[in-house]
Amino acid sequence: MTALATKPPFAKLDLAPPGVHVERRADGSTILRSHQVLESYPSSIGAVLRANAAKFPERPFLAERTGGPGSPWRTLRYGEVAEKVRRLAQAFLDLGLNARRPVMLLSDNAIDHALVQLAAMEIGAPAAPISPAYSLMSQDHGKLRYIFDLLKPGLVYAGDGMKFQAALKALGLGGAGRPGVSVAVSAFPPPGIKAELLGDMLKTQPRAAVERAFAALGPDAIGKILFTSGSTGMPKGVINTQRMLTSNQQAAVQLWRFLRNRPPVIVDWLPWNHTFGGNHNFNMVLYNGGTYYIDFGKPAPGAIEHTLTNLREISPTCYYNVPRGYDVLIPHLRADKKLRETFFRDLDFIMYAGAALPPHLWAPLEEMSIEVRGERVHMLSSWGSTETAPMAVTVHYPIERAGIIGLPAPGTEIKLAPVGSKLEMRVKGPNVTPGYWQQPELTRQGFDEEGFFKMGDAGAFADPNDPVKGLVFEGRTAENFKLNSGTWVHAGELRLAAVAAGAPVIQDAVVAGQDRDSVGLLVFPNVPACRALAKDAPADLPVAELIRRPEVRSSLERGLGAYNAGNPGSSRFIARALIMAEPPSIDANEITDKGYINQRAVLDRRKALVERLFAAGDPDVIDFTART
Repeated sequence: MTALATKPPFAKLDLAPPGVHVERRADGSTILRSHQVLESYPSSIGAVLRANAAKFPERPFLAERTGGPGSPWRTLRYGEVAEKVRRLAQAFLDLGLNARRPVMLLSDNAIDHALVQLAAMEIGAPAAPISPAYSLMSQDHGKLRYIFDLLKPGLVYAGDGMKFQAALKALGLGGAGRPGVSVAVSAFPPPGIKAELLGDMLKTQPRAAVERAFAALGPDAIGKILFTSGSTGMPKGVINTQRMLTSNQQAAVQLWRFLRNRPPVIVDWLPWNHTFGGNHNFNMVLYNGGTYYIDFGKPAPGAIEHTLTNLREISPTCYYNVPRGYDVLIPHLRADKKLRETFFRDLDFIMYAGAALPPHLWAPLEEMSIEVRGERVHMLSSWGSTETAPMAVTVHYPIERAGIIGLPAPGTEIKLAPVGSKLEMRVKGPNVTPGYWQQPELTRQGFDEEGFFKMGDAGAFADPNDPVKGLVFEGRTAENFKLNSGTWVHAGELRLAAVAAGAPVIQDAVVAGQDRDSVGLLVFPNVPACRALAKDAPADLPVAELIRRPEVRSSLERGLGAYNAGNPGSSRFIARALIMAEPPSIDANEITDKGYINQRAVLDRRKALVERLFAAGDPDVIDFTART
């Protein structure tokens, strides 16, 4: 596929026209507001489910494979989901669950997982889905135990009891268990742990108590508690109210107006313990009466096959992923015509979030959409966080490049506040958290004197002379640092530029150089791309040897060298680069469940590699200063 000299138009899509009110202040800050007023929204997620179940009870809502790739789909319709949720809600009331006794969910995405979350929220018991990595990958279950002690749940749910046996025992739920804490599993009750089967709980007949609990829910009731990965220390429990969840979806549908007339169909793997998958994607399907195909795949070898099988069969109308996910998916789309045609046939838009989509990923997605449809599928993005449920700023108009994050959503105010050499984006609105679960001091620190939540992300206008073109993300304010010369290095911007310049070798990168004379780059390699470059290398060549191959090193040298030629300034020039054999570690906080790199955690954990990066004479370090 070749680059297109003249690009075809975008597919027709009913999007709200862009508009923004700008208030510039004497203190250097700027307030941005949407030109749209936020319309009324339901009082709770449960109210949305009940309304949809009444309007179209037979419409498919949730679907999952009953086994491996290609196995039959198990599908639940809206009416069935609403009925099962009421049954579980009664069972949860019988266990004494309430606003002070949440439900802790350990499992991966699944229909039963969704039913447990919705049932808890139906009666005002906060649902707290926890990263499965804390249960399945941790050696000491330290974070899991910390969350359990902070949360004090009344119920712990694990889909596969045997799979989570060690985690349940680590929480002290073996033997006699803990007073007041129940355990539920969908299958395989682990020996030595008293656990109820979810199937038995679903036999409970709902009584008047469910209706009373549901009627008592207000928009400020806690719906979820989502634990953030945290760049340092232990995870924080972000309170998500019902108002946050429903107002956010109402804002979205006012901007992405096509959702009103075309219920979304999605095939999604993004984990529900994160706000992108669990709030943005799941709630968008529910709010607009769509169908959610739960994808058991992940963007990793051995797991991507599940995704590919699903996408050959189901044509999504919306596709959500992170840059790492597109990086793994694109080679398969290029190589498989049937997959490519099914994927793009009904697609309204492709969405990326969490990081800008590098040009080497943007271009092939655009080209393949043109090949299949003769037009460009819209590339959309949003910006926000767990604390904003998650959308605060979103793209709802055609854009020609990555990096633009859009304009404020209806009802949301954005403050651009001077912090150091950057402008921090701060948020106020009905979608913003009231604080952190059982951590009042963290809550106090999270807001400024005007009540704006301090996001810690930097932003700027894409065009200072035309605010309607939107904002661009400029990295984390905490990631920026100074060289010995006192020159600021904007790590987020530099990282994006380096990833693009170093393609295809660079999967991701971390910028180093604080209090040093120059900037260095720690490189996470794109291993499949490196193997493709080293054509004569054995297929099973260890990564540590692969990254030393001359074909790989010379490709990286050319890409970063060309970048450096146009960026000679000390804050932009990449003086040294070191390719790392070890991938980022979820357990060490180096990467989130969604695949985002935690810059600070990588630099802290790999201090020895940082020292090597800046040491003279290391043969593995590519030294660009010797080439100038």
